Amino acid sequence: MNKLSQLKNTLQAEGLDALLIAKPTNRRYLSGFTGTSGMLLITPEANLLLTDFRYKDQAAQQAPEFQIVIHSFPLVKTLQELVTKYEVKKLGLEKEFITIAVYQELHENLPGVDLVPVKDFCAELRYIKTPEEITYMKKAVEIADKAFLHIMDFIRVGLSEKEIALELEFFMRRLGSEKNAFDIIAASGVRSSLPHGIATNKTIAPGELVTLDFGAVYNGCHSDMTRTVVMGEPDARQREIYDLVLRAQEEVYKVIRPGMKAREADAVARDIISKAGYGENFGHGLGHGVGLEIHEGPRLAPSDETILEPGMVVSVEPGIYLSGWGGVRIEDLVVITPDGCEILTKSPKNIFLMKK
Repeated sequence: MNKLSQLKNTLQAEGLDALLIAKPTNRRYLSGFTGTSGMLLITPEANLLLTDFRYKDQAAQQAPEFQIVIHSFPLVKTLQELVTKYEVKKLGLEKEFITIAVYQELHENLPGVDLVPVKDFCAELRYIKTPEEITYMKKAVEIADKAFLHIMDFIRVGLSEKEIALELEFFMRRLGSEKNAFDIIAASGVRSSLPHGIATNKTIAPGELVTLDFGAVYNGCHSDMTRTVVMGEPDARQREIYDLVLRAQEEVYKVIRPGMKAREADAVARDIISKAGYGENFGHGLGHGVGLEIHEGPRLAPSDETILEPGMVVSVEPGIYLSGWGGVRIEDLVVITPDGCEILTKSPKNIFLMKK
């Protein structure tokens, strides 16, 4: 059953006559349309893509399963006509995306239509990637892997975090990345204890830890990876923390598989780090789904009961962060396979010592 059929079954189960998709990621996922303006109206009998004149040809090319409706302004006028035509009495709205202003406009202009705030029905559909999506993600991972090898030759003492981040961005864009998957993290010294330490003007000093977290985007699909390096010979504590984080990640790879709960994968790494005395310093989940968005479901976290299935793509990123000292995180992307997982990220982890 394809994703549109699954979604329509959900509409029926929820007692809805139609669903309005406004979230750009969901619009792209369901239709293939990448324009910046448009909504989908899904009914049991119709797939409608509402956009404006600028995207007429693009929409027809990218969304062959949809009837293209070039809407008038304001768009709600066209919606009035469509809800009447398709006898829509209960219209589902994405409650986590639709603004109060849009809700009020619809409420005022669609009399007789019950506007029903609903959860993101597409979110769980997107948990399991299509073969095409996995191919695109592998390309995004390949771009980031090449960027890491490049930055290992580029990075040196005296460079600023921003210079390193910009070099990563430029290199990935030259290789075909559409944009950064997220704001590049380049956090050095004590700043490496910040899990989301966005690059600053701070310069790299000898002996410091440097955490690099970045990703590429290819055909809308994201990648995400983290490596931590040391500028020079590591001291005993740096080596201890690094080896512990790496061991926690490697143990996850030995056991992660379909049928395992997401929280159980998290527990494997968390138990190792906790038994070593650093449990309080691993304050985020082990990982998260990645796809058309950088953060998707499922979450490899203590509270997530999702059963892992083949085709899910998740990050595995244990970390230890010590305020005033620094931090270490190592992150790969993996795809769950019928008998375990395939590690997509290929960047080496045994060259975390920088001699420059």
